[in-house]
Amino acid sequence: MKIKTARMVLLLGAMLGTVATAVEKWPFGPWRRESDAPILAPQGSGWESAGTFNPAVVEYNGKFVMLYRAQDAAGTSRLGYAESTDGIHFARRPEPVLSPEGDYEKNGGVEDPRLQKFGNTFYLTYTGYNKKDAQLCLATSQDLIHWDRKGVILPAYKGNWNKAWTKSGAIVPEKIDGKYWMYWLGTAADKTDQMGLSSSEDLLHWTEATETPVLPRRPGKFDSRVVEPGPPPILTESGIVLIYNGADDKLVYRTGVAVFDRKNPRKLLSRTDQPIFGPEKEWERVGQVPNVVFVEGMARQGKRWLFYYGGADKYVGVAESPVK
Repeated sequence: MKIKTARMVLLLGAMLGTVATAVEKWPFGPWRRESDAPILAPQGSGWESAGTFNPAVVEYNGKFVMLYRAQDAAGTSRLGYAESTDGIHFARRPEPVLSPEGDYEKNGGVEDPRLQKFGNTFYLTYTGYNKKDAQLCLATSQDLIHWDRKGVILPAYKGNWNKAWTKSGAIVPEKIDGKYWMYWLGTAADKTDQMGLSSSEDLLHWTEATETPVLPRRPGKFDSRVVEPGPPPILTESGIVLIYNGADDKLVYRTGVAVFDRKNPRKLLSRTDQPIFGPEKEWERVGQVPNVVFVEGMARQGKRWLFYYGGADKYVGVAESPVK
């Protein structure tokens, strides 16, 4: 009995040591809500009347700029633009900055933006949805207002393991091994949504980097049904830190963290067994889709990180965390 107990203690110690090592690689500490109420909510009777959610946020010209998914009563999505000096209180432009135009966007819209900047150019990955297919698309801009569409960069129903739609492109902020890298969402043969990885030399043409999902689902855990990239990864000396959105079999969405090798974006170093953030507030549990916190935007403000998320596919919320 003593031998078995000792082995259990050693095993528990090793497990806790692994968790501690993983957390040490994160550039942020524990999360807490900066605001108990949404910082952005639907308004009016037009293009943003049904939902304002799933935002991307970057710093530009001394301000925080948010591109958010706005949905009208018919279910069509556009991207709205809002600015803030403090990262919490945002003023919106009266009209969207990106509306559905291409055949791959018509009637469904442009959804779920993520932003990355290289040189003087902003690269926007988003989902183009035409009520039939959802596909990962790209647009570029110099000012975050005027956008040049580059079209679909990861077509639906294609890939080494993807069998359906593509979404959620989170681009690594620097080249690794002479290439750009992007984590994304695809659908496996078992109809679960898992995470893929592709590389590119020009940010326009992408080649899949793995034969199987780079971050697969885990039965019985908070990410048993969906494993979807969140904001663009953070590069640290010890790894590529990727915040991701996981959903369980009941489609409750919570937040996880994965760390990949700094020199090999295919190699997973650690991953949270438990979520670090989940739906608690009424507006996160009740909305167009219940029980959802979906992190998509991120910005650093002095000694803290700000993480922006969609609540119940209807609102925008923000959480903060100290910089480590």
